[in-house]
Amino acid sequence: MRAHDAPQDPPPARFAFGAHTWKEIAHLLVNLPIAIVGFTYVMTALFVGAFLSVTAVGLPLLALGLFGARLLGRGERARARRLLGVRIDEPSPMPGPSKRSGSFLNWLWSSLKDPVGWRTMLYFFIRLPWGVVTFTVMATGLFVLWPVLPFIARGLANADRAMVRGLLSRSDELERRIAELESDRGIVVDTAAADLRRIERDLHDGAQARLVALAMGLGLAKEKLLEDPDAAAAMVDEAHGEVKLALQELRDLARGIHPAVLTDRGLDAALSSVASRCTVPVKVTADLTTRPAAAIEGIAYFTVSELLQNVSKHSGARTASVEVWRSDQRLLIQVWDDGHGGASLDGGSGMAGLADRLGAVDGLFVIDSPQGGPTTITAELPWRDREPDRARAGA
Repeated sequence: MRAHDAPQDPPPARFAFGAHTWKEIAHLLVNLPIAIVGFTYVMTALFVGAFLSVTAVGLPLLALGLFGARLLGRGERARARRLLGVRIDEPSPMPGPSKRSGSFLNWLWSSLKDPVGWRTMLYFFIRLPWGVVTFTVMATGLFVLWPVLPFIARGLANADRAMVRGLLSRSDELERRIAELESDRGIVVDTAAADLRRIERDLHDGAQARLVALAMGLGLAKEKLLEDPDAAAAMVDEAHGEVKLALQELRDLARGIHPAVLTDRGLDAALSSVASRCTVPVKVTADLTTRPAAAIEGIAYFTVSELLQNVSKHSGARTASVEVWRSDQRLLIQVWDDGHGGASLDGGSGMAGLADRLGAVDGLFVIDSPQGGPTTITAELPWRDREPDRARAGA
């Protein structure tokens, strides 16, 4: 808990009416009209959402009702901050529908499960009877219980403080983490689907098309084998070249899925292989005594691979370097180049996608790329130990 989030207790109540006492009395008197508005809103939102839930608009309306409850809760936190001295952080925002967070249905489901919205509705549901009590006691006390009114106001105001802290405070760390993981899960699913579409497109447009042409060429060569052996031999020779190109395309595709060198020899050798294909001289330094989990190793490999592609295509650099090392339970990657700089997450070079992929596994992605260069990109991944190969262990 940060210093400004700590409960701010008012000074002790006294028989003399101070500024804190008058603020508490004002807060308690205003409870009733605000409680009437909040209770009416909550009951309307719940009734309309439940009544129309059999239609296509019922659940979206309920989700909007939860969002509106959040706005009412924001107003109540501001009132409690001004009149009761209760200072608490705003809850984590409700995620909106976007290409990165998933489909509209995913957003709708997340909104309907929003714990902040439901706690705020509960707050306004119980406030109506409480508002009647506080208004009645304060209105009566101003004329009848004047000498002890500061103490009564303090007791009722403390109950209000407890309600605000208990029901209108920000989501706890577990709720926030669950929301982040649900969003990250959508990113992972979208990324996996995009990778599958890319593989399908590459197979269809590349190796598959070459193999179809190869089959047709061999068929024609078979027909000409007796009547024109020289033409058939030329066709077979051309088909041999097509086979080599198809094999190369399949190797490149397999390398894009998961390179054999990464599986067999680890991250150091795999990154050296990627660096050798870069158009800029790259120095690779990998200080790893053990290998991380295969999934982390794969993410690290493809992160460096895409960053070096950007170096080749966009940086205008003369030299570059890649450093990989372990620090406690984190795997750190740093890619540097002496190009013209200007790289950013919204620069159209795939940086935002890399940041999303790393964020989905609790990683970090930091860009330092001033105009004129140089560019330093640091990626950080959680370290998980590699599991032993069960197949080899059982052999």
